[in-house]
Amino acid sequence: MENEYSYYNSNDAQHNQGGQSFGQGGGQSTGEPHKKKNKGKIPKVVTAVGLALVFGVVSSATFLASNVVGSKILGLNGNSGASAAKTSSAVNSTALTQTSSTVTSDVSEIAANAMPSVVSITNMSVQQVQSFFGQSGTQEVESSGSGIIIGQNDTELLIVTNNHVVADSETLTVSFIDESSVEANIKGTDATLDIAVVAVPLDSISADTMDKIAVATLGDSTKLQVGEPAIAIGNALGYGQSVTTGIVSATDRVLTDSGSDTAFIQTDAAINPGNSGGALLNANGEVIGINSAKLSDTTVEGMGYAIPISDVSDTITGLMNQETKHKLSDAEKGYLGIQGVDVTEESSQRYNMPTGVYVSEAIKGGGAEAAGISKGSIITKLDNTTIDSMATLQEQLCYYAVGETVTLTIQVPDASGEYQEQTVDVTLGKQSTTN
Repeated sequence: MENEYSYYNSNDAQHNQGGQSFGQGGGQSTGEPHKKKNKGKIPKVVTAVGLALVFGVVSSATFLASNVVGSKILGLNGNSGASAAKTSSAVNSTALTQTSSTVTSDVSEIAANAMPSVVSITNMSVQQVQSFFGQSGTQEVESSGSGIIIGQNDTELLIVTNNHVVADSETLTVSFIDESSVEANIKGTDATLDIAVVAVPLDSISADTMDKIAVATLGDSTKLQVGEPAIAIGNALGYGQSVTTGIVSATDRVLTDSGSDTAFIQTDAAINPGNSGGALLNANGEVIGINSAKLSDTTVEGMGYAIPISDVSDTITGLMNQETKHKLSDAEKGYLGIQGVDVTEESSQRYNMPTGVYVSEAIKGGGAEAAGISKGSIITKLDNTTIDSMATLQEQLCYYAVGETVTLTIQVPDASGEYQEQTVDVTLGKQSTTN
């Protein structure tokens, strides 16, 4: 902040009187004794003029001095803002002291350091489609997203992203900063938080690529303040990595239609399709959030959202420690043996039921019936993965073979209608007409 100064300038005026000599001329020497000469007298008019002049000088000096003193004491000077004494009712200023640690609009260094830890993810999935004539069929659909390298174990590079980026995938492809691409597998997912961790075998990554990539530095999203800089990096529209900048517009933003159990960071940094799963950074280049284009609205501008990294760090750690999943064919994968109905967030609130999959029937001879699961139970987890719909349950079962045992977390109503949590081990059976 520029310093403010008050200046008081006074000009000293010098008053110079020019004096004239008035007198009578002396007589000549005649040898007579010397006679005393009369003193010359100043005329009265001249005397009056002289006195008036003296009075003027004194008065001017007196007025000037009193004006200066009065200005100092009473604060009458026009520049008295800095010199006048503050009163107890003065309003505080919002002016800030300029420091050397200012934030500039140039984020090139931050981006250069962070981009090696951000990847592009391509999801090839098979989806049901309906033709113009009403006939249904399947077709391959390609979608794009982003991910953040968060660590590695002895055999795998680990990448966090959004669950919706990898959902329903037949194959996942990860592309690094040097544009090299490798296949990846899902490590673990949490649909309620929209979080997933995918793994890339280290032996599939070349030495040159390993030299170019980096593990991201995670920040503390609990310390975010509204107005601080935010930088988003991701695979926007599938064109490759791009960078957008803005600020943190809000924290702890609750979105009722997000289907998520966590609050979000709101930012005006542009987050577009393909940015999902990418990094939201602070001014230190630390990851403070995982971008989610799924929550962006095309009818508004400057309102993007990210999952706060600190809110999901424990979940991410748990997913990183799961066994890597490999999708199996229909003939190989196991089945629970149930018929189920989604309990959505809306239904949960209306009927006071947990969200998950309501078991409408346990198929006779199936694994669920054998484990004692009956109609009315609500499946909420399969192993450590949250189940919020039949689609999520079917997606998770694609990674388990016939004969494998899974642990289900279920909610069972008691005699009073209150739901009690139980865990049940279920051995998966062969394919049937249901799950």
